[in-house]
Amino acid sequence: MSKPENLVTTPYNPHPFYDEMFMNAYSVRSHYQTVFRQFMTMKSGNLSKRQTATMKRMMEEGITFTLYSPDQTEALERTIPFDPIPRIIPRDEWLKLEKGLRQRVKALNLFLKDIYHDQCILKDGIIPRKMVLSNCYFRPEMMRLSIPNDVYVTVSGIDLIRDEHGEYFVLEDNLRSPSGFSYLYKSRSIMTHLFPELVFSHSIQDIEQSLNVFLSALRRLSPSGKKDPVIGLLTPGCYNSAYFEHTFLAQQMGIELVEGNDLVVIDHKVYIRSIKGLRQIDVLYRRIDDDFLDPLAFDPNSLLGVAGIMNAYRAGNINIVNAPGTGVADDKAIYAYVPDMIRYYLKEEPILNNVPTYILSRPDEREHVLQHLSTMVVKETSLSGGYGMLIGPTASESELADFRQKILANPDRYIAQPTIQLSRAPVMMDGQMAARHIDLRAFVIAGETIEVIPGGLTRVALKEGSLVVNSSQGGGCKDTWVTNS
Repeated sequence: MSKPENLVTTPYNPHPFYDEMFMNAYSVRSHYQTVFRQFMTMKSGNLSKRQTATMKRMMEEGITFTLYSPDQTEALERTIPFDPIPRIIPRDEWLKLEKGLRQRVKALNLFLKDIYHDQCILKDGIIPRKMVLSNCYFRPEMMRLSIPNDVYVTVSGIDLIRDEHGEYFVLEDNLRSPSGFSYLYKSRSIMTHLFPELVFSHSIQDIEQSLNVFLSALRRLSPSGKKDPVIGLLTPGCYNSAYFEHTFLAQQMGIELVEGNDLVVIDHKVYIRSIKGLRQIDVLYRRIDDDFLDPLAFDPNSLLGVAGIMNAYRAGNINIVNAPGTGVADDKAIYAYVPDMIRYYLKEEPILNNVPTYILSRPDEREHVLQHLSTMVVKETSLSGGYGMLIGPTASESELADFRQKILANPDRYIAQPTIQLSRAPVMMDGQMAARHIDLRAFVIAGETIEVIPGGLTRVALKEGSLVVNSSQGGGCKDTWVTNS
């Protein structure tokens, strides 16, 4: 392809990274040809106006995320930076991802059922017993507790990355209360309204029906067997960073949005308080962590949960989604064993690979990591959202020294991975295309079948050269299209 005359970009050379749109400086991948041409015909003034309208729309609709920083006296609420250049995934590529994600979530559910019942995988020595039973997310209260349909993880967010060769890897499994759903749907809505010529010039798989799939999965998990069960979404409240998402999902699915003080437990049943009296709730989609769920069972100081809800859960009068105790399966050390889970429970080879992972409680692996710390990404196993991380190649000498001491003091708390050169995609920055690193959070819903929402949420590291894409660390997002052909 010859260099476009009206190219609104600075020189864009994708190497040495894999670029989603460009094969080289002037060669565009076939599935991006139409989008590329359309952006090249847009005048920078018009594009700037559309981007301004995008941010205005997000602010008006309350599409915000709250940033917390140790050096800030107050939390900062802001809109999620949204980039108008979509990420496009061809259908054939997506089919492999979809198959691999279903396989992974199926194995993770079987693992959770196993460790809270017969613990065969521990007895057979596939996973170290101590790693599971001493895990901070392992809940003895869940032992031998019967879960409707054996679905511990109804909704999961699996983070995927691509290396410099374009190969996909699973980076993390988010199984407790993964966030980002609302941004997936709002991204599509924004693109449809403000860039309709882009959306309607492509045949893209629909995502709107996915909310019905999610609602159907929640209804199916009702222990009461009612035709129309009462479903609630438990939120920590309006000061939570993802509160917009909680309100959006409750509104779109037509379920009750509740806080802990809206609920009461009577005779091992959970009721919603309302001006019309008490109404029994059958399924609770909780967006708070285990510790805060029930002050009688977990943290006695919690003001966010519902006293006695675990007794109602044990009595089979309510289902909690995702199940308490699922966090043990998204621990970053347990992550390293997911391929073994797939082989153990499903008798299959993993379709999607993990990023190679070093378990720092193992002396030989710890020594290797400490010798190559400046080339590694080190993560605290129990944290998420980009917190508790060291990115060796960009760390200062003092940061490396600090993490070295942390690892030596508590090696069980950390894992390490080689630094993967994340794929990049173009974003619009001041009217010009610029390359930024991205990942993909794929959302998987386990109901009667395991369904994957087509596309998921592409997250963008907006700081040049940064590998941290998390919204909690200032990252942005893109609409993600899966083509029908």
